[in-house]
Amino acid sequence: MRLVFGLVLVLGLGLAGFAVYMAKSYIQGYQNQLALERAQRAPQIETVEVLVAKTPLKYGQKLKPDAVRLVKFPKDALPEGVFTTMDALFPKGEQEPRAVRRAMEVNEAIMAVKVTAPGEDAGISSQLAQGMRAFAIKVDVASGVSGFLRPGDRVDVYWTGQVRGGSDVRTEGNSMGDVTKLIETGVQLIAVDQISDENTTQAIIARTVTVAARPQQVAALAQAQATGRLSLSLVGTDEESVAEVIEVDQNRLLGLSRVEAAPAPQRQEVCTIRTRRGAEVIVSQIPCTN
Repeated sequence: MRLVFGLVLVLGLGLAGFAVYMAKSYIQGYQNQLALERAQRAPQIETVEVLVAKTPLKYGQKLKPDAVRLVKFPKDALPEGVFTTMDALFPKGEQEPRAVRRAMEVNEAIMAVKVTAPGEDAGISSQLAQGMRAFAIKVDVASGVSGFLRPGDRVDVYWTGQVRGGSDVRTEGNSMGDVTKLIETGVQLIAVDQISDENTTQAIIARTVTVAARPQQVAALAQAQATGRLSLSLVGTDEESVAEVIEVDQNRLLGLSRVEAAPAPQRQEVCTIRTRRGAEVIVSQIPCTN
């Protein structure tokens, strides 16, 4: 009897161990399959925490710490000029905050090109690159492209005036008199009247526009504005070509050609000799010699 009981006990223990082994194998296989599926379904993406707008930010608004927050951003798609720490965005705290140069929506990354330096206002000076100067050009409805100009646009500048001087005075394009000439290309507008917000959508019938130009360009524009009338031509957003020398006078406009004056007839040289015979003087023609 005891032998039978022992055999049943050993058999029970074997079956229990086999059941535990099978259960463990099944659970381990299930976990491996689940981990493999998760790895295939959600690949690991390296992220970096960057500061974004917590609320909509308007042009000229002072940026405060409570208006931003940190979010994870894919490292491979990180925009240039983002801020990753509060100390980088607010190096001088709230005493000298940055100002918003471009309007931003909620969760939009705060970038260096969208805000000013600490303590600066979102004015014209913050938009001037190194070596550039601001210059105002007088415009009206026609010369200002009928109110379609916006801060941030690029324009070509044409000068219309009169070339003064003698008949031998010509411009680079051999024009004279009343002339229209392209003098600057791709000049960037930084303000239209007193509006420097690039996100403005309203039509502006401006009296002046402010451009960013090098000192040599400023001198040329000032001279052109003082001696004639300036007109602006809007350049397309994706336009990359460089305009050639463009110059039109009245003759080119009407398709007229200048008539060269006929040369004066060459005067034939006559040589003579005078001979006196008593009181009489006789004039005789002789061959001319050099």
